[in-house]
Amino acid sequence: MSIAAKDDVTVDADVLRDQVRDKYREVATNPHGEHHFHTGRYLAAHLGYDDVFVASLPDVAVESFAGVANPFSLRPLQEGERVVDVGSGAGFDSFVASHFVGPNGNVVGVDMTQEMLSKARSTAALLANATVEFREGLAERLPVEDGWADVVISNGVINLCADKRAVFAEIHRALRPGGWLQFADIANGNPVPASALNNVDLWTA
Repeated sequence: MSIAAKDDVTVDADVLRDQVRDKYREVATNPHGEHHFHTGRYLAAHLGYDDVFVASLPDVAVESFAGVANPFSLRPLQEGERVVDVGSGAGFDSFVASHFVGPNGNVVGVDMTQEMLSKARSTAALLANATVEFREGLAERLPVEDGWADVVISNGVINLCADKRAVFAEIHRALRPGGWLQFADIANGNPVPASALNNVDLWTA
């Protein structure tokens, strides 16, 4: 499937997803390898996550974190809220969310990379965290019912999706009326040449 972009530039969404999976499969299985972005505890500290809570997590819960900012800095989550984490990866932000919402809340992490899902699920079991559930799915087709979420969070994921209109439409569908979207991402305010938009490698570089 190709997605129409500005000036009729098209990006093959399936090829883009395959490249994103390849990159984040490596982050899941080799978190301390050479990546073009920071990961893990260093990154969490740099982005202002709570040091005490992050220190309480085992390495496996933090080492594959590869976000771009801190969506919780926009608004602290509330006790009992239901949260969807779009592109949850190995689960770091989902575990942070579960800390905020407590035992009466619920967190659903959604990811498309099997290695990330496996790591997130095994870490949730290790932590005996029954508040968090990880589901396989795409940002464009979230596996949650209409209006289920009080809050949707995402961290460095929407920029990797070709059809952003579809992503935001899904987020709107999943949120209850009056719900919150708290996302951190990368945006470019300058025109991007068609040759760059068409180059899938540049989307993940």
